[in-house]
Amino acid sequence: MTRSPRTADTIAAIATAPGRGGIGVVRVSGSGLARIALALTGRNPEARVAQLSKFLDGEGRPIDAGLLLFFPGPRSYTGEDVLELQGHGGPVVMRLLLARCLELGARLARPGEFTERAFLNDKLDLAQAEAVADLIDADTSAAARSALRSLDGEFSRQVHGWRDKLVDLRMLVEATLDFPEEEIDFLKAARAFERLDVLGTDLDALLAKAKQGSLLRSGLHVVLAGQPNVGKSSLLNRLSGQDRAIVTDVAGTTRDVLRETIQIEGIPLHIVDTAGLRETDDSVERIGIARTWNEISRADVVVRLVDARQGITAGDHEIDARLPGGVPVIWVFNKVDLLGTPANRVDVGDGVEVHLSAASGEGVDLLRAELLRVAGWEAHGEEVFLARDRHLEALRSARDCVAEALVQAHAGALELMAEELRLAQEAVNRITGEFGADDLLGVIFSRFCIGK
Repeated sequence: MTRSPRTADTIAAIATAPGRGGIGVVRVSGSGLARIALALTGRNPEARVAQLSKFLDGEGRPIDAGLLLFFPGPRSYTGEDVLELQGHGGPVVMRLLLARCLELGARLARPGEFTERAFLNDKLDLAQAEAVADLIDADTSAAARSALRSLDGEFSRQVHGWRDKLVDLRMLVEATLDFPEEEIDFLKAARAFERLDVLGTDLDALLAKAKQGSLLRSGLHVVLAGQPNVGKSSLLNRLSGQDRAIVTDVAGTTRDVLRETIQIEGIPLHIVDTAGLRETDDSVERIGIARTWNEISRADVVVRLVDARQGITAGDHEIDARLPGGVPVIWVFNKVDLLGTPANRVDVGDGVEVHLSAASGEGVDLLRAELLRVAGWEAHGEEVFLARDRHLEALRSARDCVAEALVQAHAGALELMAEELRLAQEAVNRITGEFGADDLLGVIFSRFCIGK
């Protein structure tokens, strides 16, 4: 599919992160950039050669000295002419270089506009373009490796494979509908029903990997909740491996929300330590308790701590009565070291109890494993790719359409079967952008950083 860029104007932006650094980069993309390079440096640029140059202002005075790189289109990141000005990484120098490029006719790029142009010029498909942002935003090494696989096109190749299978099946159904008088049963001869069944199974497997990738990308919001002095802050410190929270014997020590991101098997877990839940007249503590309930309301998992020496009390029952439905709860009985009992994991009805000691660390690995289980994480080696909500929605839609196509096929309703296969193909195409609407593209690329 050939896409047409919306504009042919020249864009520029600072491509390196804000702040000071050894090197800073200003990126320019458009047509006829040799003219801008000549005005900036007083020399004609050589293609794909790093040239040591002085970058000049409008009066010929040096702004900075650095490297000029020129990538003529279409062999560039965006598919257009691209200039990269690599100078010293001070904010003032970068702003002066950018201002000079704007003086020479460029405009300031929108967030993600360089990658959007790469997509529109067929340098990347939409899944690959999103992988650029995912690679930049990756919180863990596993997430970064998965994003790089998507950027290399691994996810897109799988999606294109399912699309080609759907096109082949659609061709068979259309042939059967167009030539009903033929003695050959095209669907039966091509084992179309069996292939459709296999395709549904394959889409289920792809969706499972996509869900895993979504977890790898977004992580899990885990809230530690319980009464005062049950060891929430001690558990946060133990999980993070550092003294992030103040730990004392005084009830109500934690009055505000503390956050720490850790990783378990590459999965980012956003751990939130909260104020102890109890009735109190302390106005500051009440604010902390209100924030605790706010965190619980948007948690992916609630870790409910109790003191193993006291067990579940009336205060715990009051807390449990307010917990939101549908949120997984892991019960943690802390301080088993003070009881002299071993750490263990116990299945209780529909839930799980983990008995541990946050102080000594005994049994904390049981909790880590339980968090992964509740999250639904399964080790897939190097096969997982990062997935976004729209990818999951498209794959679910394609899977459901394939299942319905099989139902209609067995019922002999070939027209309805053909329509379900068409809808399945459209859903798959949305992932890589073959039929992406302009408003969808705008939302996706607006979330990039400026200069990318």
